[in-house]
Amino acid sequence: MVIFPKKYGFFPYVFLIYVFIPVSFVVEESGWKRLIGFGLIVLFIISYRQLYFLEGTWKFHMWLYIQMTIILVLSVFYNFNHFYLGFFPANFISWYKDKRLFRSAILYLAVCIITPMVVYTEIVKDTIMYLFPFFVLILLSPFAYRSMYLKMELEEQLNQANEQIDELIKREERLRIARDLHDTLGHTLSLITLKSQLVAKLADRDANRAISEAKEIERTSRAALSQVRELIDDMRMMTIPEELLEAKALLQAAHISHSSIVKVEFSHIPLLTQNILSMCIREAVTNVVKHSQAKRCEIEITEQAGEIQLCIRDDGKGYPINDVKGNGITGMEERLTIIEGTVNRQNKNGAYLFITVPVISRNKEEGLDDQSDDSRRSTDASRSAFFSS
Repeated sequence: MVIFPKKYGFFPYVFLIYVFIPVSFVVEESGWKRLIGFGLIVLFIISYRQLYFLEGTWKFHMWLYIQMTIILVLSVFYNFNHFYLGFFPANFISWYKDKRLFRSAILYLAVCIITPMVVYTEIVKDTIMYLFPFFVLILLSPFAYRSMYLKMELEEQLNQANEQIDELIKREERLRIARDLHDTLGHTLSLITLKSQLVAKLADRDANRAISEAKEIERTSRAALSQVRELIDDMRMMTIPEELLEAKALLQAAHISHSSIVKVEFSHIPLLTQNILSMCIREAVTNVVKHSQAKRCEIEITEQAGEIQLCIRDDGKGYPINDVKGNGITGMEERLTIIEGTVNRQNKNGAYLFITVPVISRNKEEGLDDQSDDSRRSTDASRSAFFSS
């Protein structure tokens, strides 16, 4: 049997400690009054448990008003100090999303607290300065709880929205890949199939043409392989401008104001470098949204002294002092090692992340690729000569 929902943790059990207060008052009574008092306390505990499981149902209203009525009865007929139990229904009143129901419950709670004070005016007047702050606190606590729960609900909705966005992005990416495969490889593979059938028919009748068609199949298959490589590169590589747009959308969804300062010409930056820096930007911005509690985030990318400098700062609570390499820093370091980059962080009126990467001209990178292609073609030629001999 589940006593309280697991999602609330130990919080419901902690509140049960305060049930000993009415018990201590009821024990002083005798006869039927004591028996009825204990019965009311038991019913109060039952209502407390039931309210955790009945949110949004008509039974929730019933048990909430039963709980407040018990407080009224205990405060009037046993001891006016029972009005402290008003903190229990105050928590549940904050669960109302309907403002009309919320106000009605607040009004009834006020009646349940004020009535015993009116009944015991002679006793209360000497301690009014002591009791008044608690009276105000009980009536204001539903508003505080309501604000806290609404914030938690909005954060949950934001997380769900982000998950839905991620799913939509994945779905769109799968559709794009399917379209690319159909439009490129589908046509090429159909052509290879037709030419293969043609070679089979020409093998006995026209050997020379069959050889020519076989070479054409080889060229077509190499073209197909090249198309596959291009598709893989498109799937793996994210450019910095694309990631900046993603970061902007994420920060806007989290209601964090942002600005981007870009003083770099991306056309000469290799795709590998852009992809790694894009992943670092994504990790940093995700941390800002999840952990920083910031109101503003700035991203600055510049190129100085032969290196790209990426700076991401926010005005949040900064990095935890004892968190040496948390929040994805280790992952960033591992990625940046590939391109000889470095990452540093510090707290400077918020979190401050600074990444540097040496500039390698895209032309140089392509030159190296051309050399590799020449070497690969030389190797293929040697292999062909070997098998021909």
